[in-house]
Amino acid sequence: MEQSIFLDVLASLQRLFVGYIPAAVLGSFIGYLIGVNGTLYQVFRRVFEIPHSIPPIALLPIVLIAFRDSEPAAIIVIFIGTLWAMIINTAIGMRHFRRQDNNFRVAIFHIFHALKVGIWIAWFTVIATEMLIGPKGLGFLLWNAYKANNTDYIIQVILYIGIIGFILDQFLDFIGNLLSQIVSDGKKSS
Repeated sequence: MEQSIFLDVLASLQRLFVGYIPAAVLGSFIGYLIGVNGTLYQVFRRVFEIPHSIPPIALLPIVLIAFRDSEPAAIIVIFIGTLWAMIINTAIGMRHFRRQDNNFRVAIFHIFHALKVGIWIAWFTVIATEMLIGPKGLGFLLWNAYKANNTDYIIQVILYIGIIGFILDQFLDFIGNLLSQIVSDGKKSS
């Protein structure tokens, strides 16, 4: 039982990182380019709100039709959901950065806020896609426990999901605070 959960945790984390990391990198880059240019920001801010308004899980049927395989479909849905959040939140952060005389602490705060929003969306999407299409992962285990009417196992899997989400959030907080402190210390010494 525990070995099964461990393998499903790994499967969920693999989906998460394969979809999240490229979206975080690309979304941060695009968000930065949009955010540092006032005209681009005004144009694209509203345009990117449209795809951002669609819950990522709603894209799953169309992506499944296009790719016909659940694994790449899940990764693409995670990627797309994370991408829009990263672009929008990074662009907003860069606008604040520019307004506050290029204060790097402000930029770090907003970039890590974008990363945290992105990881939350990605984690939510991982669990939802696994519940719908399986065949492994914590979402799949959760749904199977529901179908088996196994309340204890449902609670156990929910705890795993919550703990992993909390650890990911705290990790990003820690790194963001560390970078912010480094920037502050660098300014004091100059």
